[in-house]
Amino acid sequence: MTDRLGELTAAGVAVWLDDLSRVRLSSGGLDKLRREDHLVGVTTNPTIFAKALSDADEYNSQLRELATRGISVEEGVRMLTAYDVRWACDVMRPAYDASAGVDGRVSLEVDPRLAYDTEKTVAEAKALWWLVDRPNLYIKIPATEAGIPAITETLAAGISVNVTLIFGLERYSAVMEAFLAGLEQAKANGHDLSTIGSVASFFVSRVDTEVDKRLEKIGSDEAKALRGKAAVANARLAYQRYAKVFASDRWQALADAGAHPQRPLWASTSTKNPDYRDVIYVEELIAPGTVNTMPEPVLRAFADHGEVRGDTVTGAYDDAQRAIDALGSVGVDFDDVIATLEREGVEKFEASWQELLDGVRKSLEAAAQGQGSPNEAAKGNAEAAQRAGGNA
Repeated sequence: MTDRLGELTAAGVAVWLDDLSRVRLSSGGLDKLRREDHLVGVTTNPTIFAKALSDADEYNSQLRELATRGISVEEGVRMLTAYDVRWACDVMRPAYDASAGVDGRVSLEVDPRLAYDTEKTVAEAKALWWLVDRPNLYIKIPATEAGIPAITETLAAGISVNVTLIFGLERYSAVMEAFLAGLEQAKANGHDLSTIGSVASFFVSRVDTEVDKRLEKIGSDEAKALRGKAAVANARLAYQRYAKVFASDRWQALADAGAHPQRPLWASTSTKNPDYRDVIYVEELIAPGTVNTMPEPVLRAFADHGEVRGDTVTGAYDDAQRAIDALGSVGVDFDDVIATLEREGVEKFEASWQELLDGVRKSLEAAAQGQGSPNEAAKGNAEAAQRAGGNA
């Protein structure tokens, strides 16, 4: 049989899973993916945790202990999610060691309600880093304007960062600048740069969803012909910027000090439009030094019928730019698309976080009152979180 995920790995793409649950951990499912399917990383978000909490009795014992201690809901969320992420870090540790700290990473997000507060984001990042206490952890920080200085400050403290919710090229450039500045400060602070990792999570499918909606509204044949082209083009142009920054003398000085580059991570890779190929956001974004984080259905689909055609990014910059330029010619304001997606992205994660809090609150109350299975109380909230946050 063709080992398509192995071919993808050989092409320079790190295969990560966009999902985590205690069932996946306790059953050995995550470890099996690592051992058999080339999995070398894990990403999480509030929607994923809300669903995980509602699906398994594995959380009941910890929920009862937290309820007995009278812990707050916010702290309960930290304890529950940190437990899973710490366990996942241990499962992925062989990939971390084998890659000298590049892969084998597991991401945990700061409270998205802090997305517009630099100081609180940094404080939360430090608290989560201390709580999980694993070298292969990534703290997820959103690429909002307030998030940019938080990225620098967190990296400067020696903490590895997954920058999330990147949609536009200018913001991506700011993220890379924040990364370089953070490592320069970390070096000045005496940290070992080889232990500090970072990825920049560039969201893909949501771009097509928003752009296609606008193209449909315009309705011309010329506009409709551009459907399904914006997301891949945008990501390819992001990689072009990545390649330029990480060929600079400034970066080389950090690399000489042991630093690893901040890799582009393609997020939001599940196809939202059933008319599009289900693995389009994997096949069309194959390039050296990238990460693709996939929900398990996408990972399985690629393993079944994905095609690795070599590098599908670096030779396509001109076509990508023409595709973005064509959007403007038919009346799509791409800058407004990016601004809308960033705002809605934060709002969706905030809504999912609130649903997670509500689910944990109900579970803790049920546990405190001894009313059956605590996780039963969280099921309705998990379904609401799925609707609010959707798939990344």
